Order: sequence, then C-alpha cells, then structure tokens
Amino acid sequence: MDGEREAEGPAHVAVIGAGIVGVATAIRLLRDGRRVTLIDAKGPAEGTSFGNAGLLAAASFVPVTVPGLVAKAPRMLFDPDQPLFLRWGYLPRLAPWLLRYLRHATPEHTHRIAAGLYGIVGDTVEEHLALAEGTGAERWIVPSDYFYLYPDRAAFERDVFGWEVRRTHGVTWQELEGEALRSRVPAVSGLDFGVCVGGHGRISDPCAYVRALAAHAEAEGARLLIATVEDVVREAGRVTGVRAGGETIPCDAVVIAAGAWSRGLVRRLGLDIPLESERGYHLEFWEPSVTLSEPVAITTGKFLLTPMEGRLRAAGVVEFGGLEAGPSEAPFRLLERQARAALPGLSEAKVTRWMGHRPATTDSLPAVGEVPGVAGAWLAFGHQHIGLTAGPKTGRLLAQMIAGRRPNLDMTPYAPSRFA
Repeated sequence: MDGEREAEGPAHVAVIGAGIVGVATAIRLLRDGRRVTLIDAKGPAEGTSFGNAGLLAAASFVPVTVPGLVAKAPRMLFDPDQPLFLRWGYLPRLAPWLLRYLRHATPEHTHRIAAGLYGIVGDTVEEHLALAEGTGAERWIVPSDYFYLYPDRAAFERDVFGWEVRRTHGVTWQELEGEALRSRVPAVSGLDFGVCVGGHGRISDPCAYVRALAAHAEAEGARLLIATVEDVVREAGRVTGVRAGGETIPCDAVVIAAGAWSRGLVRRLGLDIPLESERGYHLEFWEPSVTLSEPVAITTGKFLLTPMEGRLRAAGVVEFGGLEAGPSEAPFRLLERQARAALPGLSEAKVTRWMGHRPATTDSLPAVGEVPGVAGAWLAFGHQHIGLTAGPKTGRLLAQMIAGRRPNLDMTPYAPSRFA
C-alpha cells in the first residue's frame, strides 16, 4: 500500500454481516469513497435485524446488570411468568461467560456501562434519518414517544435506580397515572402508571428497512455476496483479503459485524472476545383488532409492543441456550399470554413466531474498533438489545476510524483491546 493510499485509508473494505450494523457501516464507507464488498451467509436482514423490537431506544442505555440482579436471577429462572430462560444442558458452556457478566452488577459498573451505551444511542433518531437520507428507506422511520408501563407508582419507584441513571444523562420524562395514562395508551389494560419519554422512534418494518438500505448500498456500487466467510487473509500482520464462498476476495481492510456469529472469526485473528447469544423472541399479531400508535414497554414482563405495518409485534425475553439449538416453546407461550393480558380482546388474522440471537459481551458494551496487532481488521458487534438503535452511529464512527479521522466520541469504552 503506497503512502498516499495509507494516508487516505483503505481503498477496498470487506464488511462481514448484513444486519443493520454492517449495512450502516457499508453505506458510510461508500460515502467516504471506498469500494465495499458486503458479505452475509444468508443475506441482508436475515438475522437479528429481521426480528428485533423495531424500537429506536434513545433511553435504553441502562444495562441488564443493575445492582440486585445476582439475587434476583435465580428466582426468575424458576418462575414461569418471568422473562428469563435457560436451557440447562447449556449451563456448563455458559458458566464462564455468566460469571464474568454478573460481576458487572454493581453501581459503579452500571454507571460506567450506561455512559458508554448512551454515547451510541442517545441521538438514534437523528442518526437513522442521516443514514437513510436519499436511500428510499426513510419511509420506515417513525419518530415517536415511548412508554414504560407499570402496574402502579410503587412498581415504578422500585426502578428508581435506573431512572436516576437516565436522569444523569439528561433524559426527561412525563409521569402519567389513571385516566391520563389511558388517554394516551387506551388499548393497554391492567397497568395504571406510565412514564412517557420523548425523542424516540420506531421502524415500521425492520426487515424491509435494512433490505432497502442494503439495496441502496448495491446501487451505489457495493458488491453483495451471499456466502460464509471462512477466514481473514493476512500478510505481515496486515489484512489482504477474506476467504468466502470458495474464493479469496482481495481487500485492504475487513469489518467483522456478524453479530453473535462473530467470535469464531475474531479468534482466528488472535483475540478471544467473550460473546454469548441472548436468544430473543417475538410474536406478530397480523391485522390485529386492537393496536397502538406508539411503542410501549410492559415492564412486568420485560417485553415491548411495537406497531408495525399490518401487524403488532411483541418482542422480548432472554434465553440462554447458544447458537445451535432451535426455539423453545415456553418463551413463546409467555409472550403470548402476557401480550393478550395487556391487550384484552385482541384478535388477529394470524400469529407468526421468530427467535433470534442478540450478541452480548460480558460487560454489555459492543466491540467497536481495530483488532490489536492486525492492521486493517475492525470489529463492530456485541450490541446486545440495542443493535438497531446503535447501528447507524456505530457505522459512522467506524467509518471515521477506518479513514484515520478522530471521532467526536471517546471510543475507549468500546475498544476490542479491552479483551486482549
């Protein structure tokens, strides 16, 4: 690579993973004038980006590992009405990751993690609008308020720690009770206290949205390759290509944005990032008899109800069971039972189901940056529950770093080197 090219950054970047993070990164690289090959084993939006809750969650930066989780989690596992599930045969493989994960359930770690997550989600609606401008995908972005619904004020006050963390970062909200709440979310029953937070948004069809962005990337010159990536080719500690689909694709840099499937490739580069799948579930009620105008979180069940084109999506639940096992029946039953309890009288033309894999690191922060000791190898995965929310900003920040520009955000909390 000559000096001029090195100063400008790589000419050709292979992006592995065509979910929202990979597609956003590809578009930002194209806008920087780079050549891009976008590679995915199944195609755009065939993984977690297909089935997420569709929420642009600007206030969702408080991690799951809040103080008290260690005491609460065992009870949740044995309560069929709680949104935490475990395939017990997977526990021996999960245990090392889980122990490291639970060590972060302290006030100090929670504040540190929340600050890191806020940096990539706080302006999510603006980042999505900027990414989608001129792509045709704008039509699926719907700015909105977002409601957290509780049985009563006492239940809200038990969540005070998380709300104080949000307040620290400038989040404001309106508290609604009784008739004031029912006038805003009349379809929901049995929950008499709500918190309304502005500055959020939703994607009315996440799969269609990401596929439209990917189609725009192709129209702008990106090559889309449906293939499994076997390895990253290196010479003298520098990326020179990727092997995928029986061919070697020469490139100057690679971005690994394959979500929960990223760990194996990164290990080949000499870095082992502790990554697990937080298996998530959704149900879609097509042509529902009742619906919502804005997304709501049912805090008792830790799931979201999001209105989408032609259907209502109920999404949530955490199950630990790895990447290989198929869906479990109990999470689907819980989601349906709780959704119907929240929306009395709900009927629909049909119900469809989905299970997918959220990529979770032990410290709840994504890995975004260059792999230590491998020039041109970049990572962008580990966003856990906020991949859709944080995808556009992650892509923009990574494109800046690849070009040698300094982002206007401290990238230290996301550095892959923290796992070295």
